[in-house]
Amino acid sequence: MSRFSASFLRNIDEHLGVPNEPPVDIQFQPSGYLFLASPQDADGLEAAVKVQREEGVQVTLLSPTQLKEKFPWIDTEDVAVASYGLEDEGWFDPWTLLTSLRRKAMSLGVLSCTGEVRGFVTSAEDTMPPQGPDLLSARIKRVHVYMQDSLEYQPVTCAIVVNAAGAWAGALLEAAGLPKALLQPPLPIQPRKRYIFCWHCHDGPGLSCPFLVDTSGAYCRREGIAGNYLGGMSPPEEEEPDPSDLSVDHDYFQEQIWPRLARRIPAFSSLRPGSSWAGYYDHNSFDRNGVVGPHPRLDNLLVAAGFSGHGLQHGLAAGRAVAELVLKGRYETLDLSRLGWGRLVRGEPLVEGGVV
Repeated sequence: MSRFSASFLRNIDEHLGVPNEPPVDIQFQPSGYLFLASPQDADGLEAAVKVQREEGVQVTLLSPTQLKEKFPWIDTEDVAVASYGLEDEGWFDPWTLLTSLRRKAMSLGVLSCTGEVRGFVTSAEDTMPPQGPDLLSARIKRVHVYMQDSLEYQPVTCAIVVNAAGAWAGALLEAAGLPKALLQPPLPIQPRKRYIFCWHCHDGPGLSCPFLVDTSGAYCRREGIAGNYLGGMSPPEEEEPDPSDLSVDHDYFQEQIWPRLARRIPAFSSLRPGSSWAGYYDHNSFDRNGVVGPHPRLDNLLVAAGFSGHGLQHGLAAGRAVAELVLKGRYETLDLSRLGWGRLVRGEPLVEGGVV
């Protein structure tokens, strides 16, 4: 999925360019991802690299000595091995990508509107008794969409529904009108609040700074070319912050992230904190992997959500896969069957270990 997305972005104007409009510029910054592993995690990182290489990914393993030679500003204490991507990695402006996708779709005749789905009408209403215990499946007939600044809903008749509601994909399937008997197992996706912090460090790594993921889970990368950086870290399960608002806990940077990064990059011992913000991961509590494909009992419902922080990386591939399901009823470019609902039904997690 990541390689598909990389290829799409490399040729983005061929895919998303619109006649008589400026070319698409997502401000892509090529840079490898550098993962550091402690002795207890070394085998897992080496196994992940083996799989990546089998899939054609250009990635190398570095010993502590090689790591120090390539990145002399890193303290390699407690690092057993590192992996470093050699191509198709980096970062870009996600908002530009989103608006470019919307602009392209609308240029092809798509009607875009903004509203909140609060209810459904299904074919289960046609059974006697409605939503009875013997109900095996149903189809969504209409969706109730509440438009902005309106107290009324707009009933939208639909042939196919795609739930790509991100962190709220699970809650959406709890909306009124969906037969409870058909919603097992539930979609285990919830919002998880994550912080991003920015800082300036005059003597920092500079242009040689990749996207670095420390053994502690803290991560950082450069932001531009003027000594600015950004980073964050996911908290332990028992310390998850309240996701009901997007306020930022600045003590989390001071007490948890900064000490870890300063230990790994001594130049960060002296820095000037800058801006910060909070956003949401669409966290799949079952196995931290995306759920893509048709619902097992709601016949015309497709889902693409739960990527647990990999949404931007995998979104283009997931979008292509869902489009093929809509138009052709099968996967053609990428077979994402392993990410389907079947593993939820069987209770067989496809665990993703590379979540930061």
